Amino acid sequence: MRNLQAKAFDIEGNYVKIAYPLALWEEGNAPQLLSGIAGNVFGMKALERLRLIDASLPAEYIRHFKGPHFGIEGIRDMMKVRDRPLTGAVPKPKVGFTAEEHAAVGYETWMGGFDFVKDDENLTSLAFNRFDDRVRAMTKLRDKAEQETGDVKSALINITADTETMEERAKMLADYGWSYAMIDVVVTGTAAVATLRDYCSDLGLAIHAHRAMHAAFDRDEKHGITMQFLAKIMRLVGVSQIHTGTAVGKLVGTRAEATVLADMLRETHMNAVDHMALDQDWGGIKSAFPVSSGGLHPGLVPDVLDIYGSELVLLVSGGIHGHPKGTRAGAEATMQAIEAWQEGETLDEKAKKAPELREALDKWGYYKPR
Repeated sequence: MRNLQAKAFDIEGNYVKIAYPLALWEEGNAPQLLSGIAGNVFGMKALERLRLIDASLPAEYIRHFKGPHFGIEGIRDMMKVRDRPLTGAVPKPKVGFTAEEHAAVGYETWMGGFDFVKDDENLTSLAFNRFDDRVRAMTKLRDKAEQETGDVKSALINITADTETMEERAKMLADYGWSYAMIDVVVTGTAAVATLRDYCSDLGLAIHAHRAMHAAFDRDEKHGITMQFLAKIMRLVGVSQIHTGTAVGKLVGTRAEATVLADMLRETHMNAVDHMALDQDWGGIKSAFPVSSGGLHPGLVPDVLDIYGSELVLLVSGGIHGHPKGTRAGAEATMQAIEAWQEGETLDEKAKKAPELREALDKWGYYKPR
């Protein structure tokens, strides 16, 4: 029998690095990888707490995965946006609108300058807002917004379901000229995501990955699996962008974690960060966008961009819909905040010549959710 024993080779306090023989891992099989390094060991009585922080995957293993179909540059080419973050919003309330009401809010979002209208993670095909109806309603107003603005407009429409249904929904999105499909990737699992990556690639669709349920296993700092490792696996199996938090909004996550997550998704080579990430050479795997969302408004835009830079998808939802003049003005205020950051202006300086931003600052200021 071959010697396939794992070896602990670096122990520093409660941190342990373990090396596994490559022969233990099937080529291109993410579920099998997770079963091995994040499987039954978490259920052992001998362990009170265990946390998987990261895994450095060798080139011989990485090369069997396809990664994102488009990469950041491909997405920018698709959207025809080169020099700023991509922007989007979820209609609010996040569920409750009919398909037509949802699309109407989306239209105002697009007309305010945003690129994307995003479904909530809970919105799939509900009795009051069926998937097919939503696609048709959104398509009609997307075409109108594109004609009126001359810009490319898209939507992150949620196809999450069983794999066969997701494929049917992805096909409908492609038939109606959409460029994205949204999947709740944690609850659907890596196998389904990898399958949909191939199917969506054939249709010319990028995958927007929502991370709903991630905090069930990554929030406890002493147990579970880190978000940065989840992001690594999702880049490996082929999502084009994934939610990573804000560090300044309503969701958990520190500035250091956000920076590591951004590097994990965007860089060709990830340098090790003590107790947070290992070295990772991505080989031919393309990059993916981090998506910053959760509790944002125009006053927080510079803080987010200071952390992430402009290679980012920025989602501001309640922070545009709650604007005193409505959704369109809220989106305009956010775009003005982005312009201010790019031009090296403070928001107060920009607001002197940008009334939508002025009204947003009068309402929210620079408030950070606790």
